[in-house]
Amino acid sequence: MKFQRKIGTTLAASLLLTTTAMGTAFASGTPDSQASSNVSVTGNTKNPKNIIFMVGDGMGPSYNSAYRHFADNPDTQEIEETAFDQYLKGQQKTDPKDAKENVTDSAAGATAFSTGVKTYNGAISVDTNKKKVKSVLEQAKENGKSTGLVATSEITDATPAAYAAHVDSRDKKDEIAQQFYNQKINGQHTVDVLLGGGDKYFGESNGNLKQKFAKDGYDVVDNKNALLNSQSDQVLGLFSEENMPLQIDAPNDDPKLAEMQSVALQKLEQNDKGFFLMVEGSSIDKSGHPNDITGVMSEMSGFEDAFKQATNYAKSHPDTLVVATADHSTGGLTIGKGEDYLWDPKPIHQMKHSGSYMTTQIAEGKDIQTVIQEGYGFDVDNNTIKSIEKQAKKLSKLSEDDDAYEKQYQALQDAIQKPINDKSHTGWTTTGHTGEDVNSYAFGPGSDNYRGVIENTDNANFIFNFLQSEK
Repeated sequence: MKFQRKIGTTLAASLLLTTTAMGTAFASGTPDSQASSNVSVTGNTKNPKNIIFMVGDGMGPSYNSAYRHFADNPDTQEIEETAFDQYLKGQQKTDPKDAKENVTDSAAGATAFSTGVKTYNGAISVDTNKKKVKSVLEQAKENGKSTGLVATSEITDATPAAYAAHVDSRDKKDEIAQQFYNQKINGQHTVDVLLGGGDKYFGESNGNLKQKFAKDGYDVVDNKNALLNSQSDQVLGLFSEENMPLQIDAPNDDPKLAEMQSVALQKLEQNDKGFFLMVEGSSIDKSGHPNDITGVMSEMSGFEDAFKQATNYAKSHPDTLVVATADHSTGGLTIGKGEDYLWDPKPIHQMKHSGSYMTTQIAEGKDIQTVIQEGYGFDVDNNTIKSIEKQAKKLSKLSEDDDAYEKQYQALQDAIQKPINDKSHTGWTTTGHTGEDVNSYAFGPGSDNYRGVIENTDNANFIFNFLQSEK
């Protein structure tokens, strides 16, 4: 389904502490309220030495607004800001350069803000003539910086791929993984830190890439403990066969996004010339596609933890620029539906699992009553159970190769998620992407470039300018 060492420095340890700021994925509380104006900044405040570029995949403006209500402390009268709000600079356009579609996919979006070139949907750092175009990560490596890619999706997925691979279709994931290994700059591998899912593309069926990376000095790890105990400055971390589980559903031995980012920072900062790090909250989008509000809020929480950690890092390293944005919005999320002027996050806080998790469990034949009882934090009526049973029965008659399977899988997920969408008054308009402008957040040297309405390609153009100024 397409929807589907100990840390060696005190600094890294302190970074990890920020990941617990919200407790669990669904703990309430106020974000860090320290305004950027209170930070004492010294060093290079014009052009950054280090760049942390963060992508909330699918994180349209309604996602940020909904998350503010979700993260709000219900014991106070005001609605507190999230970690994002004080760093809002403006918005960016999301249009691709596609002959048939004017709403972008993640590949065209990532190519725009990794290379500064608009292209067609599905393209990975090639232009509309399928010609290779250089990414900012590749330029950073040419400048002698260390580089990293961190994602909760397959590390070969569209956004991370666009920084270090060049193919005419995002679906060529075996080739993307091979390029991660084979392509070198100044005799070195292009990416020093690769963390995410997608283990299936690095094994025996695709040239034993994990073994090759290990032979070249990379620590190759597959769980949180091994990652935290990694000793090499270069690491390949693959924590699932495909996409990593959503934060609310993940086992304890899976690293969270902020934990992966923390390790990446600890390794990359060893380079005196600085680093470029791209961090993606991939599964915001992967929850938006099936209209899974529980999954969306879980992943927004994880992305906020990572953003808070990144800005804290920049406050103690004033030569670091942090940018956070989205490639597009997903699902047409509406905070409020029907005739009531209401959106209620409380039922979402009560959820124990995401709708996506429950759908997978039921599709695999698990007992429906048990799955719903274990996943929901409130009672689900018998009519809803009967509706879920009806859709599950229809799905059981199809194989995954059937043309109708994906549509019926979504019908099952819709039935499973109806109680939480109804109770929270959450609306959706599509299972695809939508074309509105998205928010841009930035902090650190060069952040004023992001003010106002910019093109998605400007993200790369600004960074190329920073990197060119170093020469």
